[in-house]
Amino acid sequence: MYAIVKTGGKQYKVAPGDKLNIEKLDAEVGAKVELEAICVVDGEKVEADPAKAAATKVTAIVLEQFKGEKQLVFKFKKRKNYKKLRGHRQQLTRVEIESVGSAKAEKKAAAKKAAPKKAEKAEEPASVDAE
Repeated sequence: MYAIVKTGGKQYKVAPGDKLNIEKLDAEVGAKVELEAICVVDGEKVEADPAKAAATKVTAIVLEQFKGEKQLVFKFKKRKNYKKLRGHRQQLTRVEIESVGSAKAEKKAAAKKAAPKKAEKAEEPASVDAE
């Protein structure tokens, strides 16, 4: 199961256990945050409506707050002797995705998958006895 989340004006594909760097969040290290899901894919089922997908909880744990690599901004105008060099380091937050969807939804999905297998096993011995 994975989801597409939107944060900091960007979209990311996330699954449980993923670690990613996103724009700075106002949260302490070790805090749990919820991200806004805009699309959820659960095996065969795809929920692409952002209003319905927002009901799915995507929780993440803040691992660290840090600055990204320096980006150079160079301004230049030819024949005017105009040059400016500036640098910028973006504030970032490293998060680890803890879960996509609620625990109840995951248990229901596991129960649905387990139930048909038991039914198939029950049918096989019955067909052997009939022969």
